[in-house]
Amino acid sequence: PSLLRSRQAANESAAVANIRTINTAQVTYLSSAGGVYGDFTNLYSLGLMDGRWSATTPTVSGFSFTLTVATGGGSYTILASPNGTSGRCSFASSEAGVATYSTAITGCPGTAGSPVQ
Repeated sequence: PSLLRSRQAANESAAVANIRTINTAQVTYLSSAGGVYGDFTNLYSLGLMDGRWSATTPTVSGFSFTLTVATGGGSYTILASPNGTSGRCSFASSEAGVATYSTAITGCPGTAGSPVQ
């Protein structure tokens, strides 16, 4: 059980770090794409993300990432959801650039909508 919790904690830390990387890539893309945000394909094609992010819904470090760009490209949301027992929490972010807990899951230390420390 403690090994599983350690693995979950590592995967969750990686998921939050990946969300922050995506937010940084979006800011860079925004400045080079005429004021619009891009999806994973756009970010990968400009070299802002590595090959792990070339899929529509990539899975990285036990989490599935969904990036939704609003029609017109004026906003976006990111959702990182654990696959199976790879994590206890789901995380989210948007153009505000703050990683938050996205849902209240039993055993998750944060409450839905609160920033990840």
